[in-house]
Amino acid sequence: MSYNTFGHVFRVTTWGESHGPALGCTVDGCPPNVPLDEAAIQHWLDRRKPGQNRYTTQRREADAVRILSGVFEGMTTGTPIQLVIENTDQRSKDYGEIAETFRPGHADIAYWQKYGIRDYRGGGRSSARETAARVAAGGVARAALAALAPGLAITGYMTRIGTHGIEGARDMDQIDRNPFWVPSAAAAESWGAYLDELRKSGNSVGAEIEVTATGVPAGLGAPVYAKLDTDIAAALMSINAVKGVEIGEGMGAAALTGEENADEIFLGNDGTPVYASNHAGGILGGISTGQPVVARFAVKPTSSILKPRASITKSGKLTEVVTKGRHDPCVGIRAVPVAEAMIACVLLDHLLLDRAQTGGVRGPIG
Repeated sequence: MSYNTFGHVFRVTTWGESHGPALGCTVDGCPPNVPLDEAAIQHWLDRRKPGQNRYTTQRREADAVRILSGVFEGMTTGTPIQLVIENTDQRSKDYGEIAETFRPGHADIAYWQKYGIRDYRGGGRSSARETAARVAAGGVARAALAALAPGLAITGYMTRIGTHGIEGARDMDQIDRNPFWVPSAAAAESWGAYLDELRKSGNSVGAEIEVTATGVPAGLGAPVYAKLDTDIAAALMSINAVKGVEIGEGMGAAALTGEENADEIFLGNDGTPVYASNHAGGILGGISTGQPVVARFAVKPTSSILKPRASITKSGKLTEVVTKGRHDPCVGIRAVPVAEAMIACVLLDHLLLDRAQTGGVRGPIG
C-alpha cells in the first residue's frame, strides 16, 4: 500500500510528480465557513517557490494555485478542497543521462528496488517539488487556525547551515529580511558568502531549522498513540531530506539532570500556569501545556551535486555520476515554509480532535 495521506481529522492527500503536468492535494476535514481564497494560499506558496534568489534552484515556477472544489463564495463548505498547481518549467532532458543510473544519496535505488519502475525526471514523487502541495494545504490549515485559534502563530527559521550557526542574540525581526530565514543579519551575511563559494564549486550543504508555535492552547494531543509531539515528529520527518527531529531540548536532554530538565511551574497573576523554562518544548506526556511548541530538524545536503560520485546502473555496471540540472545548494532554505505548513496541519488536526473528544473542557486550576 502506498501512503500519500496524513492527518486524523484534517486529512491531506498529495499527488503529482516533479516533471508531470501538475501536482496538488486534496484537503478533507476542514471546517465549514472558514474564509478562504486562492490569494490566501498563494501568500504561503510564494515564500516557498523556487528561483527567488541565487541560493535556491533556478527552476522558474509561478506555483500558482487553483481551488477546484470545497469553497463557495469565499467560504469553505466542509467538503473536500481540491488544490492544483501546474508545472510550467520542467527540463526533463537534464535527467536523460541518469535514466539507467542510480544517483548516490537519492531515492532512485530504493524506489527501483520497491516498485521496479521509477520516474527519473527530477526524482518524480520523491522530489522536493512535492512539498508545494503541502504548503498549499498548510495555507488552508492556517486559515482555519486563524478562525478557531486566532492567537496562534507559527514561525520557522534556520539556525545552522553546515557548521555555521548563529552567534549572539536572535533578532526575530530579521527572519523575513534575508534569503535564509535566519534571525540574525550578521549570520545572513556570512552564510551568503559561504554558500556562494559552495554553490560555485558544485557542492551542497545541510541545515538545521527550528519552528516555534506560540499561542497553542493547552490540552492538544493524546497520551499514547496520538501524542502531539509524535505527530509533529512524523510530519517533519516526512519532509524530503529530513534526517533528524527534536522536540524542545531534544537530544540535549540526555546531558541534563532531572533537576535541570524539569520545567518548574508557578501560578501567574491571571491564575494560569507559568513555567520557569521550556525544556519540554511545550508538550508533556504528548499533550500541549500552553507554552510555545518548539521543534527542530536537520536537513541533509542536497544529493544533486556536480561532484563525481561512484554508483551503479540498473544492469549492475560500475559508473560515475554527476547530476546536472537546477538544484538547491542548500535545500534547508526552502524547507522553512514547508515545516511551518506541516506544523499548521498537525496543530489544526489536533485542535479538531480535541473538540471532538473533550468539547474544549479543561481541568480547573486555582
